[in-house]
Amino acid sequence: MSIISLIPARGGSKGIPNKNLRTVGNIPLLARTIQAAQSSEKIQRTYVSSDSPELLALAQAEGARTIQRPPDIAGDTASSESALIHALDVLASEGLRPEVFVFLQCTSPFTRGREIDLVVERLQESGAAMAFSASPWHGFLWSASEEGWGIGVNHNADAPRPRRQDLPPCWLETGAIYAIRTEPFVEAGHRFVAPRLPVPIDGWHPEIDTPYDLTICDQAAALFDQPT
Repeated sequence: MSIISLIPARGGSKGIPNKNLRTVGNIPLLARTIQAAQSSEKIQRTYVSSDSPELLALAQAEGARTIQRPPDIAGDTASSESALIHALDVLASEGLRPEVFVFLQCTSPFTRGREIDLVVERLQESGAAMAFSASPWHGFLWSASEEGWGIGVNHNADAPRPRRQDLPPCWLETGAIYAIRTEPFVEAGHRFVAPRLPVPIDGWHPEIDTPYDLTICDQAAALFDQPT
């Protein structure tokens, strides 16, 4: 089975300027993601899609192959899917159509190659169209009515409260790893093609969306980057 990784990395970001070039543990976020892909035993090639000359140069220095992203899908409103579809079209024009691609996000700085391999293995074993990394969730989830009143999501708020361990299984999408079969994705145009499979992975898997997230992850890097 041909398997590649695709890493979309825009140059602009309103929340954190030049986010994908910012460092966690003195390593740029893009470089950390490329290194995670390279440590995977399943991924055969790694590609970075970007509109930024700096990010493309960094990707090449890290040993990834690069795809120039056009400006019309590089703005704040552009979806990750638009970058993935463009990248797959570019690769198809060069004669490469992978059976599976692994979409990795730079905002997850502590992704490990073994976690990528686990998600890909579950995809292969299950026959799912896509599989994604998820953290087991054991809390009580709430939403709100139109009036603002609390509504239990994964529990009956009008009944005696159950023990946490008796709640139905829930998983929180980590946003780090998505292993997707190419053909169903191209047909649907979005990543969550059915049947889809959450793959529980252990540990803490933060996403960097704010400067605060970046600071916390940078301080935690010394612990997470220890050899295991």
